[in-house]
Amino acid sequence: MARLGTKKNPAIVRVQTEARATEVASAFEEGGWQFILGIEPDKPENITDLEKLLNPKLPTTAQKIGRNDPCSCNSGKKYKKCCGTV
Repeated sequence: MARLGTKKNPAIVRVQTEARATEVASAFEEGGWQFILGIEPDKPENITDLEKLLNPKLPTTAQKIGRNDPCSCNSGKKYKKCCGTV
C-alpha cells in the first residue's frame, strides 16, 4: 500500500466551511501532500488523515533483553535460566 499523502493514496478530509477548507488545504500544501478535500456543511468534520500526516507514529522498538539481565516476568531469575530456555 502506498504511503498516505501520495498520488496513489491521497489523504481524504471533510470540513464544514470554505474558510476551514482554506486552512486545511494550506496545511497540506506546506507538507507537500496530495489530498482530496470535501466541503459538507451537514456532516461532521473529519481531518484524521491530516492529523496522521502531521503527527506520524514513530516505529516502536522492543528493548532487547540480555542473557544475564533479570527476567521480564519478575521471577527474580536471570533471563537465560527462566524464559530464555525455550
